[in-house]
Amino acid sequence: MYTDPIADMLIRIKNAASAHKPQAVLPYSKFKASLAKVLEREGYIAGVTEVPGRFKMLQVNLKYDQGGQPVITGIRRVSKPGQRIYLPVEKLPRTNSGLGLTVVSTSQGLLTDREARKSKVGGEIICQVW
Repeated sequence: MYTDPIADMLIRIKNAASAHKPQAVLPYSKFKASLAKVLEREGYIAGVTEVPGRFKMLQVNLKYDQGGQPVITGIRRVSKPGQRIYLPVEKLPRTNSGLGLTVVSTSQGLLTDREARKSKVGGEIICQVW
């Protein structure tokens, strides 16, 4: 049994992308679904759908460029169950000098670092994607 389901989700997406799989299927949760929707909105994945069944699953369709390389080249979990990382809006990190994406859990839901700066809210740093 794994203790960090968000890290498990991110690693499944990263491994499926590096193996050039068309999709990654993982156990469903509302938080994972909203994280996948943020990645879809920012253009890192092609789509996300809920798969009904005895156990609800989340199907993440991966995105590749014209050369067949995955759009997600790196993904890193920042805040972990053993060490949560909370930052104010002034100290939100920029991933790869602004070319990447930092996902922040705020009082307004999951936001990217750009959206959090615009809304002037800080929160827990979930992950970084580039």
